[in-house]
Amino acid sequence: MTTVSTPVYRWRRLRGSDRFAECVRVFLALGGIVLWCVISHQFAVAIPAMLGAIACALAETEDHWRNRLTTLLVTMACFAIAAFAIEWLLPYPVIFAASLPIATFLLVMLGAVSGRYATIAGATLILSIYTMIGADQHGAHTLSLWREPLLLLAGAAWYGVLSLAWSVLSPQQAIRHSLARLFETLADGLDGKAALFAPLPGVDREALQLALAMQNEQVVTALNDTRLVLIDRIGTRRPRGATAARLQLYFMAQDIHERISSSHYPYDALVEAFFHSDVLFRCEHLLRLEAGHCRRRAETLRLRLPLDDDAQAAAALADVRASVDALRDQRQPPAAHLLRALDGLLRNMAAIRKQLAGDSRVAMPVEDDDSALQDPSPRSLIDAWSRIRLQLTASSRRFRHALRLAVALLVGYGVLHLVHPQNGYWILLSTLFICQPSYDATRRRLLQRVAGTMLGVVIGWAVLQLLPFGPAQLLLVVITGVGFFAARQRSYALATAAITLFVVLCFNQLGSGYDVMWPRLLDTLIGAGIAAMVTYFILPDWQGRQLHQVMADTVQTDARYLAQIIAQYASGKRDDLPYRVARRDAHNADATLSGTLASMLREPGRHRQGSEPLLRFLTAAHRLLGHLSALGAHRQAIASPVALEAVVQAGDVTIAALDRLADALATHTPVTPFGDSTAFFKTLESHDVDDEIATLVIGQLALVLMLHDQLGELGVAMQNPD
Repeated sequence: MTTVSTPVYRWRRLRGSDRFAECVRVFLALGGIVLWCVISHQFAVAIPAMLGAIACALAETEDHWRNRLTTLLVTMACFAIAAFAIEWLLPYPVIFAASLPIATFLLVMLGAVSGRYATIAGATLILSIYTMIGADQHGAHTLSLWREPLLLLAGAAWYGVLSLAWSVLSPQQAIRHSLARLFETLADGLDGKAALFAPLPGVDREALQLALAMQNEQVVTALNDTRLVLIDRIGTRRPRGATAARLQLYFMAQDIHERISSSHYPYDALVEAFFHSDVLFRCEHLLRLEAGHCRRRAETLRLRLPLDDDAQAAAALADVRASVDALRDQRQPPAAHLLRALDGLLRNMAAIRKQLAGDSRVAMPVEDDDSALQDPSPRSLIDAWSRIRLQLTASSRRFRHALRLAVALLVGYGVLHLVHPQNGYWILLSTLFICQPSYDATRRRLLQRVAGTMLGVVIGWAVLQLLPFGPAQLLLVVITGVGFFAARQRSYALATAAITLFVVLCFNQLGSGYDVMWPRLLDTLIGAGIAAMVTYFILPDWQGRQLHQVMADTVQTDARYLAQIIAQYASGKRDDLPYRVARRDAHNADATLSGTLASMLREPGRHRQGSEPLLRFLTAAHRLLGHLSALGAHRQAIASPVALEAVVQAGDVTIAALDRLADALATHTPVTPFGDSTAFFKTLESHDVDDEIATLVIGQLALVLMLHDQLGELGVAMQNPD
């Protein structure tokens, strides 16, 4: 694949950007509105129309055009109800104040149905405040109850039509971009894995494993996002054509992820044993080459270019194999368990290399039920209501966030009447954007929002000084609107600066550009203060309160994953739906644990537990999942009945131990240590277990039980930090 910087190649890279399609749609939507307003000399209608288009863009999900049409209709219905209700109730402050928190609570709880409805609900809240802002200008709600809502809906519908047309013309774009992001995260995982094999003195492998555990959260997120996009495209049909090929890539990525996650032996022990050999250097080199191949695979998906063969990886694999053979042929070869660990690592790297090179394909499940992806969408209205009903409890994170946001907007509505009713609805908008489900997310969003608003006001003042009026300002209106969407996923502060400049320029067309600057900044500070206080004082979602349950869930899902793995050593390897669900649940739980710990360590000091045992627990839990992943990567039927019986017995013992550990963590009770797992498994191995695979499985389970005891000790240490 060429990397020559030609105009055609630069255009391909721009077109292959994740944000390109959305930015083009926003540019066409805003540009079309501005052009119509210039031709008709009615720029006053541009502000509500553009705000409606922005709200619709924020409600957009990566759906197939059929599902996008349904989503668009639902979005427009929600927008219409919200816009007209606010327009009619706004002149009655008492009734409006009573309705605002109720509507907010219901919309946030609607998000419990699915991620799609959560996005629509969030955008509906945004459009609701846009309606307040528009109606607030020059007493618009006293002129016509229909004008402002219809303009907002017209802008939203205009963007919706563009989005629907784009989806029809580019049905595979979302899948390609999602897979590209997935392979980029796999490349980062391979690089993180490679760093563990560097046989250099002074390397802090504990820190490297912690970083790898944190990075695994990104891979899991990318896998989940890709799965949802594929489910949307496949539906209940059997995949075919380009979609079937992309589904094959997804299954390949799942298998590569399992192999990346695999851990055959403690890394410190491997480095100590092979410090004077070149085998680990060669392993590191091969893993980095495979990481590069993953990045090239991602680039080919984005740019729609052919993938070049990687001869270097093939040569590096041969070098690793030769090094392992040389170690085995030594007069005093390393211990059998060390060679077994190298063999397992070699098989994993060889399998990754073959899959990336296209020399082998992950076996697609034969039966339709096995090749299906688990659809998280509700199957009926009853199912949707049951999801909402399950969240109607104070222990639910969504319920607490809905209650906090409802109170925050009610307080903001009261404050705006006390401070400055004119332009005061920016307080509600700032509160809505800043108030997040967790303290950590709210804190970060607060700092970014305030910094971005200040930057936007300063730039807006400078622009109005240089370009008081004229066509250049109209062009800047469109560019800043596009800039908001270009930056919002990568830098929320820059996105806020862009949308602040957008607002200043829009209102300047009505002669009030300077008038909205300082109210915008003041309202942002007030809204930020309200969001911070509500998040801190009203049912605060401190991560430490749920930490032990998250830890217990992590161990519990590991036990279910192990049960699926052990069953396949009897029946043979099969990536059926129950196995893939168990594997995904285990990795999701590991990612949740990582995210929970990261958030908790950013909370106020008195709400944090000891950071050292927490990080050690995360590292140990990730290592345990690594040993399970190694067992999953090497699944195959064990022919010997004696060996199979020993594996099943060892698996049952390990699963039971993990279940007991999960119960102890959930109930804050002391954990009973397993004891000498090595002696137990040596007893099993002595029963004529003459099978290489069975010996590998039993060795991995022994390492799992050693980590079981370590996790139990750390759990007790966190219960008694003193």
